[in-house]
Amino acid sequence: MPAFLRTLVSPLSLAGLLTLLGVGLSLGLPSDANGALRWGVLGAFIALFLAYDHLPARSPLRLASDVLQALLALWLAWLEPRVGTVPVLLVVLVAHLAEHWPPRPVLAATLLLNISLYAVLRHSGFSHPLLIVTIYAGFQAFAALTAHYARSAGQARDALARVNADLLATRALLADGARDAERLRLARELHDVAGHKLTAMRLNLRALATEPLLGDIRQVVQSMRDDRGLDLATALQALAAPFPRPGLRLRIAEQVRITNPLVADAVVRLAQEALTNAARHGDASTVWLDINKEDHCVRIDIRDDGQRPERIREGNGITGMRERLADLQGQLELARTDAGGMHLTARLPA
Repeated sequence: MPAFLRTLVSPLSLAGLLTLLGVGLSLGLPSDANGALRWGVLGAFIALFLAYDHLPARSPLRLASDVLQALLALWLAWLEPRVGTVPVLLVVLVAHLAEHWPPRPVLAATLLLNISLYAVLRHSGFSHPLLIVTIYAGFQAFAALTAHYARSAGQARDALARVNADLLATRALLADGARDAERLRLARELHDVAGHKLTAMRLNLRALATEPLLGDIRQVVQSMRDDRGLDLATALQALAAPFPRPGLRLRIAEQVRITNPLVADAVVRLAQEALTNAARHGDASTVWLDINKEDHCVRIDIRDDGQRPERIREGNGITGMRERLADLQGQLELARTDAGGMHLTARLPA
């Protein structure tokens, strides 16, 4: 399902849209220029409401949209003070703010909106403007708490998904490491025991002058010692599996061999941080992860199709990743893609 439709059919969005349509019905059909103006203001509010989730998270565009929706709601209350449903726009707006912003800014914005609504109603001649504002403030509080708890539940769900993905990726790496350790143990046993006895037979019996059997044993031992590296693909796919979005598109070059568990773990943690940032801050739908061999290093390129501000701020996750890579003599570079997404480039010793 496209991102726009997925957002539109979410419960809170549907409830808000139905409420806005109810406000539109209360205005009646436009019969003059003033009626057309009122519907135009309401239409602009609805358009911003629908487009809001597709703006970059915590960006100036979203803040501007919030301010513009507040002004449109107050303007419509000014144009139609006698229509008791118009202040419902502020209820929808406060719920939307609580769904996307922390509680303190939402509380401050709500107080400012209600003070402005009180001024509009008093100017329009209402005998009890404070009573009306108090009633609608109760509705706003209920809607804000509902949206806040829904936001908290979503964050808890995402955190649980990240922990589960971390466990799955770690389990995949541990299982692969255990297989390698067992393979190496068997190779050593085969070399020490069977090789010793066959060499004794060759020296004492002279029956194996052409070494056909020893050659076979050496080939088996060598094949068992052939290190194809840790299975990064399984670990990374397990890491991304619990996320509904963004999706992970993984490409690992055939010549890449990572045998150091610390390097493999750093790659997994880098991918985990990139997926988390893409989902939380970039609202991305796809993350591309390419792992290639570059000189004597492994190069990891991670890009997403999200929208980032011009200036990328490094949080604790990226700082921790820089420190993790530095411990392994690796390095990390950050940039924006041409489309506005994040581009991480890491280099680690092979």
